[in-house]
Amino acid sequence: MIKIRIPATSANLGAGFDALGLALSMYNYVEMEESDRIEIISADNTAVPTDEKNMIYVAAKDLYEVCGKKLTGLKLVQTNNIPMTRGLGSSSACIVAGLVGANTLLGKPLSDDDIVNLSAQIEGHPDNTAPALLGGIVTAVFDGRKVHWVKQEVYTKLKFVAIIPDFELSTEKARACLPKQIDFKDAVYNLSRAALFSSSLLTGKFENLKIGVDDRLHQPYRMGLIPGAKDVFDIAYTHGAYAAYISGAGPTIMAIADEENEFFAGKLRFSLESAGLGSWQVCELKIDNEGTTLI
Repeated sequence: MIKIRIPATSANLGAGFDALGLALSMYNYVEMEESDRIEIISADNTAVPTDEKNMIYVAAKDLYEVCGKKLTGLKLVQTNNIPMTRGLGSSSACIVAGLVGANTLLGKPLSDDDIVNLSAQIEGHPDNTAPALLGGIVTAVFDGRKVHWVKQEVYTKLKFVAIIPDFELSTEKARACLPKQIDFKDAVYNLSRAALFSSSLLTGKFENLKIGVDDRLHQPYRMGLIPGAKDVFDIAYTHGAYAAYISGAGPTIMAIADEENEFFAGKLRFSLESAGLGSWQVCELKIDNEGTTLI
């Protein structure tokens, strides 16, 4: 049996809609071995599908088919630390786990590029799947078949603090609220800020990050689907965050703070409680530069 560690991811990073994502130090674990039947166990009692609809199994089966092999069954043991439907890449983690696990069981016939492409074809976009596999911050363009990507490892004195509500928000609902067309000036607005974010993160110009995460493509429309979101943004900035943005499709809000802002997470928890948002979980993370690994 092989064991796989898959990081959580935070996509969009504000203005980089469907193009930017990074891996974070929160992990799912999957143990996998071939079997003559489907046996799926949740090690932490998180409710997961235990049949052929399980996303890890679906992804593994897809890879077997790509390689011309038939998958008759799998034994899977899942440990699900990444909360589901919260904007932290839980579905992408399952897809990548299934692909990496199946590729390993078959002797690694596919390259990382192949897996990046296949995972994006399954998910529909690469902003979560690519960093889940590769780690670091990934800029990616998906042309429908192939993902053109660049991974950059990030070593900064930053912490990424996930502020996770106690309710879910499906990606389908979060996408349904988006406009079908945008103004030309809004496209320029986002392009400039997405470029500014990446450059500033990698060069240490952290004072630019607040401008870099501002966007006009998705966050203004999704804020209304996340009760309390504006208060969470205000609280994060009050306590010295460099930036705050909706992680992926939401509803998690991600705050970026300096590691020297020692009590940032504690102050957040106190202020959230005072604002009647005490059910939101605060989780301090850092960028994961390794991506998915066999352990």
